[in-house]
Amino acid sequence: MRTPEEHAVGAAIIHLMRGVVYRESNEDAWATLERQGAAVRDHFSAIGVELVVDDTEGYAYLRSETEDPGIPPLPRLVMRRSLTYNVSLLLVLLRKRLVEFETTSSEGKLVLERDQIIEMLRLFFPDSTNEARVIDTADSTIRKAEELGFLRALRTQATSGQPDAAGRAGRPGQWEVRRIIKAYVDAQVLSDFAAKLEEYAHAASGKGDDD
Repeated sequence: MRTPEEHAVGAAIIHLMRGVVYRESNEDAWATLERQGAAVRDHFSAIGVELVVDDTEGYAYLRSETEDPGIPPLPRLVMRRSLTYNVSLLLVLLRKRLVEFETTSSEGKLVLERDQIIEMLRLFFPDSTNEARVIDTADSTIRKAEELGFLRALRTQATSGQPDAAGRAGRPGQWEVRRIIKAYVDAQVLSDFAAKLEEYAHAASGKGDDD
C-alpha cells in the first residue's frame, strides 16, 4: 500500500503527464513538487523526460531531454507539436503583448477581449471581403491556442450562454494569456519572428514585389 506521500507524488506525476501544472490552480500538485521534486524528476529522467519548474512564474511542465549522440534515443513521450502558421502567429503576437504588459504592469494577469485578439490576427490574414470567414478563422486559431494551454477562457455572465451575432452560444468574451507561453516563445524566437511580421503582413495584403 502506498504511503500518503507516495500517493501525492503519483498524483503530481499524472497531472504533469496531462499538461502544465500551475501553482495557482493546482496547489496540491505544486506543493508536492516543492516537497518531493527530486522523486518526480527521477521518475521522468528514467524515461528520458525533463521536469521544468519555473518558481517565478508558477508553472511546471515536461519536455524531452536533449539526446546524447552516443546513446540510442528512447521512444518520445512528449510529442513535438506541429503548429500551423496561424497558431504560430497568434502565439508570437500574444507573447509580444505579454512583454508589453509586463513592462507596464508589475502584477496581475494579461486578459484580452476576443475582439482584441481577432483584430491582432486580422492584420496578418489575407485580405477578404468575407467577414464571417475571417472571424471563423480567428476563432478557430484562438480555440487551438486554448487546447494547447496558452489561453484560458474567462466566461462572463454577459457572454456565457448568450448567442453572438451568428447565433452561436457560449463563446468566451475574454481570454487570459497563460505565462507558459514564455517557455515556448523565448526572446530569440520572438525576435526572429517579429522581424518577419512586416513581411507576412505585406504578403497577406496581396501586394507582391512586382506591384
